[in-house]
Amino acid sequence: MTDFLQNHPTGQVIALDEMSLYYQATTTRVWSPIGQTPIVRVSPQRDHVHFYGAVNLRTGHEFALPMPEMTSQTSALFLNDLLMCYPEQPILLLWDRATWHKGEAVKQVLVANPRIETLFFPPACPHLNPQEHVWSQARASVSHNHTFPSFTGLRQAFLDFLSSTLFRFEWLAKYAPSVLFET
Repeated sequence: MTDFLQNHPTGQVIALDEMSLYYQATTTRVWSPIGQTPIVRVSPQRDHVHFYGAVNLRTGHEFALPMPEMTSQTSALFLNDLLMCYPEQPILLLWDRATWHKGEAVKQVLVANPRIETLFFPPACPHLNPQEHVWSQARASVSHNHTFPSFTGLRQAFLDFLSSTLFRFEWLAKYAPSVLFET
């Protein structure tokens, strides 16, 4: 990462990942008055949407898009949208080894855009991916114990949280050089 930033001072370091948001509430501990059992809405519906997300490690900004599926084609579409967000800057893309990151459509985007350098996280190490921590914060703030009466409301609240929150990670400051963060 340090070499990338030394060679490309305006380069952007982006961590990318995908997740699925289901209408079914995930439960977690919650405070409630003694004697009053909290009520969590449980829906028999299996409505869901997949999200592609990319957090800029220099700024903390999140770029996320809902997608109908996780495939090489949708990954390529997301990469093209990401390239439009950073039309001039070189990009160091950090991501996991999902099969859809290695498909033909993704390979074509990477060949056509040599300003993207990729770096894979080690296998079975999701905790190293900052985007996983973004998902965790969004779930804790929006979808755990949710009471949204419709899936559309939940989906929009999730997107609103992602677009209105800056994601800074103290462990990145500890392990990455200070040049990583913009002020």
